[in-house]
Amino acid sequence: MEILIPLAFFAMIAGLVIAPRYFKSVERQKMAETLRVAIEKGQPLPAEVIDAMSSNVRAPGLPPSPQRDLRTGIIWLGVGLGFAALGLTISFEEPDALFPLLGFATFPTFIGLAFIALGLINKPKA
Repeated sequence: MEILIPLAFFAMIAGLVIAPRYFKSVERQKMAETLRVAIEKGQPLPAEVIDAMSSNVRAPGLPPSPQRDLRTGIIWLGVGLGFAALGLTISFEEPDALFPLLGFATFPTFIGLAFIALGLINKPKA
């Protein structure tokens, strides 16, 4: 029975990663099927449809924007603070758990602070 807790934890992480990708893939397949049928029937493709299909694609080699760095940094900072809060909460029952979890929380926290610093240092080129 004790094995179910870690298995559920890792299954949850896998589900959070896999589920959005799966649903995005299904959506793209449906869109491709719709476009294929439209092309087979000789319907012209409006420019808006082509723009909508390519708008979510990030071109390789583009540097990250300062706003994207700030968003990423805030997310990483939140993850680090979440681990710190978890350590504090668990320490009420198990005092020895505080310092390892605080140590673990420093990694995402400092990654987040680095991204925030990059976002503040890099000014958008106008």
